[in-house]
Amino acid sequence: MSRKIDGTFFEFRHHNTPEGKYWNPAIESFKGEDWRRKVREISELGMEYIVVMATALYDKCYFKSSVYPFAEIPCADPIEELLSEADICGVKVFLGNGFYGDWRKADHNIKSKEVIDRSFRAMEELTAFYSHHESFYGWYFPDETCIILNYSKDFMKYVNLCSARCHKLTPNKKTLIAPYGTNLVRANDRFIRSLTELDVDFIAYQDEVGVRKTKVDKTKRLFEKLKIAHDKAGRSQLWADIELFDFEGIVYNSALIPADFERVKKQIENVEPYVDKILGYQFLGLMNPPGSLSFAGHENSAKFYENYKNYLEELK
Repeated sequence: MSRKIDGTFFEFRHHNTPEGKYWNPAIESFKGEDWRRKVREISELGMEYIVVMATALYDKCYFKSSVYPFAEIPCADPIEELLSEADICGVKVFLGNGFYGDWRKADHNIKSKEVIDRSFRAMEELTAFYSHHESFYGWYFPDETCIILNYSKDFMKYVNLCSARCHKLTPNKKTLIAPYGTNLVRANDRFIRSLTELDVDFIAYQDEVGVRKTKVDKTKRLFEKLKIAHDKAGRSQLWADIELFDFEGIVYNSALIPADFERVKKQIENVEPYVDKILGYQFLGLMNPPGSLSFAGHENSAKFYENYKNYLEELK
């Protein structure tokens, strides 16, 4: 049995310049209607969640903020455009509380009072500007660190600190993390105990197939172990973050391109028995309706879109 992808990560600029080769130049010129169109395209594929990775990047914000200057883009308020269209489409949106430090230094960011304070100031402003939107569903914490056997104490402290601030600012909003190091997890008693201590609603583990850390045929066993651990902990919901990309060349130092769709089908099949929701990384840049007026990504992204659309038809 297979099922659809429930949501996608989303960005106003891809943080890694070589990876974003095929869509950063296009989205730099996006106006409000382009961002709205992308929300509609996502919704039309039956996806119900959008996870905005970053509300700031490279010391520029994507909203009018006292923390950083506004990004040099033609759209005056891309977050407002996204949330307004999501209201219409019935899509649930998580807003990222990063990057208010260097995205490449997550281990530093999660321990830095300066970075965390900037993040919290931004969250206060985001709440003031956008909490009236029905589509504003929750918060995503993008400063992820690797799970090396177990969650680190520093990361757990950071997540719980962010969640506490979220509960104070927006008591009814959900929280999400998407850690990597999934192939290194040891689902033992210590790991289960850490899950009971983490104050977060959803954990979407990266399957790490696109970054070539995990073979497709290994992911089923990984998520089976995670399911057992999460059931024993009885706290956070288990989600998956499947990688829809491959690299054009060297991992992390070349462009992201759409993966072979047969591989992606297998990724979905491997995780779906164990998780509550499946997120994909990501629609923007890797999936484009043929002829989209807001096309952004590799030319093969149109074929990937068509393959996924046909796959959805087969599920009916």
